[in-house]
Amino acid sequence: MGNFFSDFDLSNFWRESDYAATNYVCDPASAKLIKAIETELGYKLPLSYIELMAVQNGGIPVNTSMPTKEETSWADDHVEISGIFGIGRDKKYSLLGSLGSQFMIDEWGYPEIGIYICNCPSAGHDMVALDYRKNGKDGEPEVVHVDQEGDYKITLLAENFEAFVKGLRHFDDFV
Repeated sequence: MGNFFSDFDLSNFWRESDYAATNYVCDPASAKLIKAIETELGYKLPLSYIELMAVQNGGIPVNTSMPTKEETSWADDHVEISGIFGIGRDKKYSLLGSLGSQFMIDEWGYPEIGIYICNCPSAGHDMVALDYRKNGKDGEPEVVHVDQEGDYKITLLAENFEAFVKGLRHFDDFV
């Protein structure tokens, strides 16, 4: 691994399933594909995101709940993700897939704040995004929850993608 996740065990991060393999997990991303995706999206992907995608390019994590400091449409104290989009175009839930980041902006009216990287169990009514508003299109994005049902309310989840990944908890922690 590179400079990220050095104190975090990624060997058991991803949950294996046929559903994830069919809908999320993309082929490994080459440097050429990463550059093409960044150009098409108009944002530089965080190096921590690229590093995680080198372990497995998209999928469903074992831990899918992210604590929040405020209430969201999902719960009083957390949000839930269904999966993390891979760097690619071919899977339904990949960055440029048929239900990827640009689709959520174009078809669902999500605000153009960055790149939508995680869908949620609400079937499109909330998403998790890399939010570039604070640090620019080439800077380190924050990770936010965007609630379509709440007039696209934005809730900060983590200062960066690495902190988001490390902050994910098992859903049993919230029942």
